[in-house]
Amino acid sequence: MEPKKLDFKVFPPGVTVGTVGTKSGSTTSPSDHRRSHLAVPGSESGPGAVVSWHRPLALAGLIRLLSLAFVLVATWIFLRSSNSFSTKTLRLPRWMETKKTKCGLSKPCPSNYFAFKICSGAANVVGPSMCFENQIIMSPVKNNIGRGLNIALVNGTTGQVLRKDSFDMYSGDANLLVKFLKEIPRDTLVLVASYDDPGTKMNEDLRSLFSNLGSSYAKQLGFRDSWVFLGARDLKNKSPFEQFLKSNPETNKYDGWPELLELEGCVPRKVF
Repeated sequence: MEPKKLDFKVFPPGVTVGTVGTKSGSTTSPSDHRRSHLAVPGSESGPGAVVSWHRPLALAGLIRLLSLAFVLVATWIFLRSSNSFSTKTLRLPRWMETKKTKCGLSKPCPSNYFAFKICSGAANVVGPSMCFENQIIMSPVKNNIGRGLNIALVNGTTGQVLRKDSFDMYSGDANLLVKFLKEIPRDTLVLVASYDDPGTKMNEDLRSLFSNLGSSYAKQLGFRDSWVFLGARDLKNKSPFEQFLKSNPETNKYDGWPELLELEGCVPRKVF
């Protein structure tokens, strides 16, 4: 016995529907005008049963409405939780935190020590700079540096900058520097940075005066050498704060000049 084939027909609202077991020509009820009908002859729900599309459509609409409500609620919860965060609560791990140090030193100085950094000039293009206790005391930006030797005097007890000046060691008067060094007060720190040429006018008096301040390389200083130094008047031993680079055409980094030097450290405060 062959299975019955269902004959599906779609009728728009208000159109007469001929169904099995129903008087031909009967019209749909007013409530049926609001939806289309599917006539299923011989269905299990009875002869000429009319099945509506209304319920499946209503169910799909309800699902879409619930989905929209869920998205709105989830978005509100996310925004509320994200706004509750404050930048103060966001911290890097301790090993990633960077601490600011005076003069940008690699590590902070202990108590009763002064932080300093001295950079020589680069060839005759970039001038030298000096930082003491996080204060830039000489630099190209301050426009208080010059060719030759740049020197700053600092009180070894208070850290106060007493004097700063530059001396042309190529075509200047070396006696001006001799006079300057002889007038340095006791317990005074001396910061020195070279620029361009620090050695052409260097004489024996100057070499001796710098040696008395604790320099180990003043006697070798010559034409276009690089030199950075921190010493003090009447220092008993040689200063540990000094770097020197001889100008050599075969090893010079720049055309005619060695590379710049950078000296940093912590110098003990003079405590009485």
